[in-house]
Amino acid sequence: MRRWLMLVVLMAGFAFSVPGHAQDSQTVISEEVVEQRARDIGRGLRCVMCKNESIEESPSTTAQDMRRIVRERVRSGETDAEIIDYMQSRYGDFILLKPPVQPNTYLLWGLPFLLLLLALLWFWRAARKYSQDQT
Repeated sequence: MRRWLMLVVLMAGFAFSVPGHAQDSQTVISEEVVEQRARDIGRGLRCVMCKNESIEESPSTTAQDMRRIVRERVRSGETDAEIIDYMQSRYGDFILLKPPVQPNTYLLWGLPFLLLLLALLWFWRAARKYSQDQT
C-alpha cells in the first residue's frame, strides 16, 4: 500500500513538473499592442518591391510577408531595435526609410546642405555683381 501511494505521489509530482504544463513566464502581449508596435516598426521599413513605400503602405505580397515577420517577432517578445536589426541584416540598409548616418551615406546626408550652400554663394556673388554694375 505504501509503495502504491508513493508511486501515485511521484507520478503526480512528475506530471506537474513537465515543461508543457508550466506557465510561460513571459508576459502575454495583447493583440492591440502587437498591431500598434508592428505598424510603428513597419512605417520605418521600406518595401523591397515598391520603392519609397513602407511595408505598411505597400499592397505587394512581399510587403505582406515582411509585415508577418515583424508581427511574429513582436509576439515573440523582441524589442523594436532587435526587429529592425534583424530586417536590416536580412535586407541591408536599403530596407530603412531613414538610412543611418555612416561613412557610406555621408554624401547622401550632406549633398542637400552642400547644394544649398552653393546656391547661396551663387546668389550672393550675383547680387554683389549686380550692385556693382548699378553704381
